[in-house]
Amino acid sequence: MPLSPSMACKGILSRLKPLTRTHVQYDSTSMMQQHLTSSYRHLFLATQIRHMTRHRRVKDRSKKKRIHHLEIVTERYKVVAKVLAIIEILKKEQEQVMPLRQLEKYRQQINLPKPYKVADFIRKSPKLFEICKDTRGALWCGLTSEAEELMEEETKLLELNNEKTLEYVTRLLMMSVEKKLPVDKIAHFRRDMGLPNNFRTEWVHMFPEHFKLVRMWDTDFLELVNWNPKWAVTELEKKSMATKDNLAICSPGELCLPFPMKFPPDYKRVSQYKGQIENFQKMAYLSPYADARGLTPGTREFDKRTVAIIHEILSFTLEKRLVTDHLTHFRRELVMPQKLMRILLKHFGVFYVSERGKRFSVFLNEAYNGSELVDKVPLVLWREKVLQFTGYRGRMKKIIDSDTHAHDDADDDAVFMDDGDEEMSNPFNDDDSEMDVATLHI
Repeated sequence: MPLSPSMACKGILSRLKPLTRTHVQYDSTSMMQQHLTSSYRHLFLATQIRHMTRHRRVKDRSKKKRIHHLEIVTERYKVVAKVLAIIEILKKEQEQVMPLRQLEKYRQQINLPKPYKVADFIRKSPKLFEICKDTRGALWCGLTSEAEELMEEETKLLELNNEKTLEYVTRLLMMSVEKKLPVDKIAHFRRDMGLPNNFRTEWVHMFPEHFKLVRMWDTDFLELVNWNPKWAVTELEKKSMATKDNLAICSPGELCLPFPMKFPPDYKRVSQYKGQIENFQKMAYLSPYADARGLTPGTREFDKRTVAIIHEILSFTLEKRLVTDHLTHFRRELVMPQKLMRILLKHFGVFYVSERGKRFSVFLNEAYNGSELVDKVPLVLWREKVLQFTGYRGRMKKIIDSDTHAHDDADDDAVFMDDGDEEMSNPFNDDDSEMDVATLHI
């Protein structure tokens, strides 16, 4: 039964009236592809799409090394990421409303693969999105008052997190070989590290005493201005100094601190590798903030320093997790090996790689107790609040293994599961999945 505009879409009604037509964005790439021959089109697409290298060991990994709780965390993150992507798209519109049909063009940005529809995903969260129908029958989508309040709250939390963000970005520059990094690569960490929305346009210019923006080779770089010795201390060192544990004496620029390890609960063969683990933990390694240009790739010292770098970067993130693609972007600047996945899988006591979806995620094991973060910053609590406003209920029966359902990679990345799936029930509560559509008389 259609609701009156005053009840269902009061906020959208006033903003929708001045809109007379839908603005269709011009896609130059798709227009160019239409004029290419079929043979050349295949070559063009091959150069445009970058694939994440999936090391065979990921799919061949023993099921006893899987951590079910962290797979659930990955599912929760994907739901929140899609919701926030849609909200950001709507906020960029002048009136913060958009035809529902036009939202389908942002499928790749939302990371929702076919055959799933953006409209179906939006209808699962009626507490965040409103859908209204104009007199011509076209459906429009806008934000509810609850969603607008959540966005205001996020803005305040990002401002409170500004000092930490400044420190972590500066420390990333300090870890790099040339003491500068491309702005586009740092921007990949925006959601993970809590960078502000104006990071590219304004934030990079706000701290000239720490770094500056330079342009080289038609690319914007953020370059370190002053080295801060107080920040050249790893998160692992800070914890050791706080507890006064494992304070072994090493050469300048080297560390002798062991990495906290937490192995999968079903993995019972740790004792067989006890000697190798102890040797690895006792071995000294170069600090992530020391010059690593003299290290030889493939050596144990090189690999252990790589573990230290990944551990440090994951410690910078809000949820102590990252998409592995974002780590591989920094292989050259941070002097890490080409086959980074080999390091992540080899040291599964320190890291956990989730293969859910089209892109892998890596977790810092020590930061989690089951499926919950041990230390939750305000921005993490805010994301949990966003998840509560969605239709997600997390009713999982069993995580699907990628080796048995390798052809369902796209389905793994979607939020909706087929009702007939025997291994996983729909993670959305059907009772909250329907959204009333109001008719707007304009």
